[in-house]
Amino acid sequence: MNVPFLIAKRYFFSKKKRNIISIISNIAMIGVAVGSMALIIVLSVFNGLEDLIRKIYSSFDPDLKITIVEGKAFETDTEFMNRIRRMPGVAVVSEVIEDNALLRYNDRQMVVKIKGVSENFFQQNDIDTSIVEGDYHLIKDDTYYALVGRGVQFQLSIKPGSQFVPMQFLYPRNTKFNPMNPEGAFNSIPILPGGVFAIERQYDDAYVFVPLNYAAELLEYGRKRTALEIKVEDGYRIEQVKQALQKLLGEKFRIQNSDEQHTSLLRAVKVEKLFVFVTFAFILFIASLNIFFSLSMLVIDKKKDIAILASMGATATTIRNIFLMEGALVAFIGAAYGLSMGMLICNLQQTFGVISMGMATSLVEAYPIKMEIQDFVFTGVAIVVITLLVSIRPARKAAAMSVTENI
Repeated sequence: MNVPFLIAKRYFFSKKKRNIISIISNIAMIGVAVGSMALIIVLSVFNGLEDLIRKIYSSFDPDLKITIVEGKAFETDTEFMNRIRRMPGVAVVSEVIEDNALLRYNDRQMVVKIKGVSENFFQQNDIDTSIVEGDYHLIKDDTYYALVGRGVQFQLSIKPGSQFVPMQFLYPRNTKFNPMNPEGAFNSIPILPGGVFAIERQYDDAYVFVPLNYAAELLEYGRKRTALEIKVEDGYRIEQVKQALQKLLGEKFRIQNSDEQHTSLLRAVKVEKLFVFVTFAFILFIASLNIFFSLSMLVIDKKKDIAILASMGATATTIRNIFLMEGALVAFIGAAYGLSMGMLICNLQQTFGVISMGMATSLVEAYPIKMEIQDFVFTGVAIVVITLLVSIRPARKAAAMSVTENI
């Protein structure tokens, strides 16, 4: 029989408890409930945003990306490519040339990121499902076509499918500048706009996809590539294939998974989530100070009960535990209500999308929500620690009371 818990429960549910103590206890419960509910909701929103970021970039990013550690591009040959293709777990290897270039269309121009890709590029991502005009084919009937972002299209008023007005890319040639012929300092190759994609503003406003051979000729890269993008075969772990490739290629090459390609952004979300947790934990601590005041007043109110228990043989530890249990009851009942309400609100948002993000996006309209068990665990641990901090002083004061003075 847990005597301290039984007595604490009796005190908590007692109708004879003085009104002011009851009011303060109820305020403490409400504060803990609201704080824990808000903490779960906000943490779930950050989890949802993190998943949204991954979802947005998954349409564009490969499972693994190989780049050179020093410099911008690296040489490739048939043997080099075959070594990578023969690696267990490698399903598709796409060659990529990416650089900045000036794009002209009619009388307008802007600097864009030109990304030359091999023909198998669309086998490892979902960009073809993001086409809003035209189609995603970069080569049709031996004719090169470009796939432009929605933002680039708006900026330059590009009409996809037009056979009469080509786009013109300009890129500095690897020769000395001749002031008598300034246009000769640039490579310029026309290409027809074939389609328009809409993924996410960062890409839509900057990227243009072109065939790999076109980019190699325009940028004078030859067999050089800025990256190799790899799709991992089903049944293989990405980290396992990454480690095998790193061992094969050595330290000269950097191999990144999808998260590592956006490390700074994902780290910023995690850091913000940590600061939010600390902030709300502090708010929970402030709300739990009412537990301290209600316990202190309860100790004064129950002085005779404490003296009687001590005279009957109750140890100081038993008396202290009674009031610790009393504080735990107030905190945990409030937390149970708060966590339940937080879970309910998160489920409603997941199911019905009650609260809109209020911004245009091609993926979601409502705030994304994702509940994770560790958030509930960390919130519970925070409540336990806070309850102990605010309850221990009144409990010690009760255990130190004199029996003779209060009997």
